[in-house]
Amino acid sequence: MQDKETEISSLGEFGLIDRLTKDVEIKNDSTVKAVGDDAAQLHYGDKEVLVTTDLLLEGIHFDLTYCPLKHLGYKAAVVNFSDIYAMNGRPKQITVSLGISQRFTIEHIEQLYSGIKLACEIYGVDLVGGDTSASVTGLIISITCIGEGEKGKIVYRSGAKDTDLICVSGNLGAAYMGLQLLERERNIANDSKDDEFHPAFEGKEYILERQLKPEARRDIIEELAENGIMPTSMMDISDGLSSELLHISKESNTGCRIYEERIPIDYQTASMAEEFNMNLVTCALNGGEDYELLFTVPLADHEKIELLKDVKMIGRITKPELGCFMITRSGQEMELRAQGWNAFTDK
Repeated sequence: MQDKETEISSLGEFGLIDRLTKDVEIKNDSTVKAVGDDAAQLHYGDKEVLVTTDLLLEGIHFDLTYCPLKHLGYKAAVVNFSDIYAMNGRPKQITVSLGISQRFTIEHIEQLYSGIKLACEIYGVDLVGGDTSASVTGLIISITCIGEGEKGKIVYRSGAKDTDLICVSGNLGAAYMGLQLLERERNIANDSKDDEFHPAFEGKEYILERQLKPEARRDIIEELAENGIMPTSMMDISDGLSSELLHISKESNTGCRIYEERIPIDYQTASMAEEFNMNLVTCALNGGEDYELLFTVPLADHEKIELLKDVKMIGRITKPELGCFMITRSGQEMELRAQGWNAFTDK
C-alpha cells in the first residue's frame, strides 16, 4: 500500500526548498554559499560572484488588470537586484526568460522590456541574455541576476550575534496596503455598471508606487560602506518582517526582541489600514514586498547607525533560548510568527 503523499502547502516554500536540497553535495571549490540565503556565492579568482533568481507567475505574483507591463518589468528586475544588495553585493548582469501566451502581442512584450531596461539603466546592470517560450497559463517571467561582492564582506543571514542591534531601512507595510487598495478598486470596477468608473487613488500615490514600482536599497548599502558599518547579517524584506526576522534567528541560532513603537510606518500606510479597518502593526509585520533591508550590526555601531537618516533601530538580537518576540506598546511580549507570503498557500 502506497504511503500517503504530502501536500506542498504543509511544508511551505522554505520547507520545500530545505527538503529538496538537504542531500545536495557541493562538488566544486568555487561554490562558497549554495542554497539558503538571498543569493548563492561563487568564488572565481579575486571575485566573489553572487547569483539569484526569481520566478513570477501571472495570477500568483501579479495581476495585469492593475499592473502595467512596464511597471511589471521594472519590478521583476529590481526585486532581483534587491537580493544581491541584501548580500552586501552589487548587481551586474541579468538574464530574462519569458513564457508568453497567445493573448500577448509584440507590443505588449516591448512594454515589459521597457521596464526591465529602465531598471537596468538606473541601477547600472547589463541585460546579457535569456530565453522565450510559449505558455498556456499566461505570462511567466524568470530573471536571474549575477552580482559581485568583495571577499570578506559578503553578508549572510547567519551572522547575527547576541546583543547585536536589529535595523530596518525605510518603512514597512506600504506595499501591502497598496495591494489592498488596488484589489479593492479592481473589484469595484468589476462590479460597476458605470463605464466611466474611476478608481479612488487620489492621495494614495506613495503606497501604490511601493506596490507597483518598488526600489532596491542601493543607497543604504552605499551609506553603510561610507560610514564603516559592516552588518553581521542581512536580508531584504520580501515576505514580511516577522518571516525575515525568524529566518535570521534560525540561521544565526539566536532569539530577538523588537519593539512595536519603533517599527517605521508611513502616514499613507496608517491611513489606508484605518480605512480598511486592519491592524496596522500586523500589516507592517506580515505584509511583505517592501524590499527594504533588514540587518543587524554590533552594539558598538549604535552611534553610526543613528546618523543614517533612513534607517531605524527596532530591537536587538538575544540568546536563542529567549525566543523571538515583539514588545507591544503596553509592554506585553507577543511571539513572532511567520505569517507573511507563502507561495504554496497564498493565492
